[in-house]
Amino acid sequence: MGVSTMTTNSENNTVEGVTLVPEPTADLLNPRQQMDYSDYKAEFIRWLANIGKDPQQAEGYAHDTVRRRACDVDVFHRYVWDDLGEGYTTNPTHDQTDQYIQKLAYSDFSDSHRANITKSLKCYWRWQNNLYDPPINFSTSETVRQQPRDYFTKDERKQIKQAALEYGTVPNYNSLTPDQRQQWKLHLAQRFRKPTSNIGPKDFEKANGFKIPSIVYTALDAALRPIEVGRATTQWVDIENAVLRIPKDESSKNRDNWVVSLSTKTASMLDRWIAERECYEKYDGTTALWLTRESKPYSSRSLKYLLEKLCETAEIDTTHRDLTWYAIRHSTGHYMTQEGDIESAAQQLRHKSTETTRKYTHPSAEDRRDILKDIDE
Repeated sequence: MGVSTMTTNSENNTVEGVTLVPEPTADLLNPRQQMDYSDYKAEFIRWLANIGKDPQQAEGYAHDTVRRRACDVDVFHRYVWDDLGEGYTTNPTHDQTDQYIQKLAYSDFSDSHRANITKSLKCYWRWQNNLYDPPINFSTSETVRQQPRDYFTKDERKQIKQAALEYGTVPNYNSLTPDQRQQWKLHLAQRFRKPTSNIGPKDFEKANGFKIPSIVYTALDAALRPIEVGRATTQWVDIENAVLRIPKDESSKNRDNWVVSLSTKTASMLDRWIAERECYEKYDGTTALWLTRESKPYSSRSLKYLLEKLCETAEIDTTHRDLTWYAIRHSTGHYMTQEGDIESAAQQLRHKSTETTRKYTHPSAEDRRDILKDIDE
């Protein structure tokens, strides 16, 4: 792993986007305690991001894992301070950790969630150079762990692409009557968070832009993780060769440089978007490929919101399905392993080992349905 670029932003109470003192924690502390806890937490977050996963190899966790571990440890500390009535301390004990895990056993959390919390606490004690053996192991079966999460079917992938082309579109400015134009101006004023009087033809063009289609098409081809959408830069994009070139220091796992294939249609979408993004001031001075309306990099939360809206537009039934942004990645992984070869899929998914890719080789409900059809014919 390269040298970390992680920086502390005291004004925003974050280290590389990970909150140091979340509100529920701050509510329990006085200002001096907050400052002390902030320093303590910053050290933990930096350790997680730089060497926490494998201290001997100086390999850190991915951003989402760092954030999850930090959050779990926050909740544990609040339990010690408040529930156990110990008051503020940055020196919890194994006994207190045991009590917290035993409390989890009576919670409504799933075994998977409880297992993740336990991992976070074991990780915390490794940071303290103090191994911890939990009294309860909330582990799911190996079979369940190997199963890929929910993903989009082939038909749903097409629907999502179509929804991306329809999402947020508005009529042509010059085709509207004055009354109709005023109604659409009110809509766009709310959407772009600017006065109605400032809405003009360029805002109508912006509403019909290629940002969302380029995100969706690229994510479906490249199986982009949320953090990769947020980190993507214009320098990744090679339109002529229809690939993304993701540098080692900017890839999710920080292990290798990756060349990821794109379809010609996706390359065309990116070409249109890169030309369009030059028209927007918020991209001045930044190579960020995509930014939200608030001029921030996309995150798991903002992408989940976008995906929900796309599913609504596409009329995809999400009942009883856990369709996070990763459903796009798992979809690409599944179909590449089914219709290609494991090595190609591993390269496209940016897996260092094909063993990681094999979790996508399980037959889907579609596959099993086709087998049943063949049996009955």
